[in-house]
Amino acid sequence: MAEETITNEAVSPTQEPLPPKSYIWGTGRRKTAVARVRIRPGTGKILINKRTVEDYFPSLRDQLAVKSPLERTNLMGKYDVWANVRGGGLTGQADAVKLGLARALAKAAPELTETLRREGLLTRDPRMKERKKYGQKGARKRFQFSKR
Repeated sequence: MAEETITNEAVSPTQEPLPPKSYIWGTGRRKTAVARVRIRPGTGKILINKRTVEDYFPSLRDQLAVKSPLERTNLMGKYDVWANVRGGGLTGQADAVKLGLARALAKAAPELTETLRREGLLTRDPRMKERKKYGQKGARKRFQFSKR
């Protein structure tokens, strides 16, 4: 039997090659969104769910939130970032990626931890949606009260 060798021609030209095992993980959460972020030294490419930041987050506010840990630590263009995000809305997902990226950077360069903490990037936002209560119309709103 002839041995088969796998070459790079077998991979489609649009598919990115898988990164080597030298990346650092960080997990971020916000409301119901969960982001798994991995980084490695590179050219500054940021992919979220295999799409660019500008493609995935149409709002400039969300794009700036995702990039803020890199900008605040002056590492823009020095790390490649891959993020997988699930759940929640776009703003919650952007904040989850921001926290995951900040945690990964703190793991990669422990001397940056103080800067990231001072900027508030390592603090998880604990606010969640309040549940609806029985006997009420919503979480806080009540049915109209009638005296008579």
